[in-house]
Amino acid sequence: MALQIGSLTLRSPVVLAPMAGVTNVAFRTLCRELEDELTGSTSGLYVCEMVTARALVERQPATLHMTTFGPTETPRSLQLYTVDPQTTYDAAKMIVDEDMADHIDMNFGCPVPKVTRKGGGAALPYKRSLFGAIVAAAVRATEGTDIPVTVKFRIGIDDAHHTHLDAGRIAAGEGAAAVALHARTAAQRYSGTADWSEIARLKDHVRDVPVLGNGDIFHADDAARMMTETGCDGVVVGRGCLGRPWLFAELSAALRGTERPTPPTLGRVADIMRRHAELLADHHGEDRGLREMRKHVAWYMRGFPAGSDLRQKMATVSTLVELDGLLDQLDPTVPFPPDAEGPRGRQGSPSSVALPDGWLDDPEDCAVPAGADLMHSGG
Repeated sequence: MALQIGSLTLRSPVVLAPMAGVTNVAFRTLCRELEDELTGSTSGLYVCEMVTARALVERQPATLHMTTFGPTETPRSLQLYTVDPQTTYDAAKMIVDEDMADHIDMNFGCPVPKVTRKGGGAALPYKRSLFGAIVAAAVRATEGTDIPVTVKFRIGIDDAHHTHLDAGRIAAGEGAAAVALHARTAAQRYSGTADWSEIARLKDHVRDVPVLGNGDIFHADDAARMMTETGCDGVVVGRGCLGRPWLFAELSAALRGTERPTPPTLGRVADIMRRHAELLADHHGEDRGLREMRKHVAWYMRGFPAGSDLRQKMATVSTLVELDGLLDQLDPTVPFPPDAEGPRGRQGSPSSVALPDGWLDDPEDCAVPAGADLMHSGG
């Protein structure tokens, strides 16, 4: 089951959603290694952490470090957070001129209050003209290349202000090669249940380009079910893969109709954790890499039997040698617990969306929101 996004042909219609502090080159490499090991090939699209267009253009060292790709990683997929058409053009042109990526995605889904109150993230598609100008700028910067531009957004700000149908139509009209919908509003954040019926509505509304669905893909059957129920062309997976980088192999096998990999034992999970830590140490250096690894521990260990003392030590690990000693204390024969699947990571609670004063007054206002390009989170 292939997916065509502009010049890119993906053998599996499964996309890794960018997640801040998670989908760096270490995690993407691990996901790709496991898919290749368990299914015989790497077939999906693995998107790097989202970077801010302004920071990229300004060549901020931390941002440039986030755009690191593995030596054999292909296609190289980079997601931009942006609010300004000119900065968008400059960033996309930089990506083209310096051969930084093979695919550009733009994120308009972040629901974090510090972002939406400035007019960024999930607030921005309400400004239809500005949204269209931003998409058009990225497409214009990639003209004459094989680099497709895609766009991700949410249903809208809240139940009274849905924007996804307009956003899909506008993005496709301005030349986006595909659109992706996180089937929640900004007000929901990550709580409750994703409304897959809105993915179906978007698919019916946008017929010229592929429509991808995002939200509540937690195990192999979910991807096939979403595609069957909504008619979408592919799925975007975020929180479901936290602590489960082998999920993409399971999804790929399920969608191809081939035998699914056997869920890993605790011993195999320990090996995967060790490889993840090693890759993080290579990317960040051992000190920071192991600090980054700490947040993954609870996700990997979810549902497995392990004492609180051991869990605590693993959550404060500082070196690879220390991690090796702790992993050796796990029982390698323990099978993967069935209750380890399900929602992971941040969920939060639904709440009103912080917006700039007067934001809802004029949906055609093209003014660039002040100070809204100083963030780095995902959505």
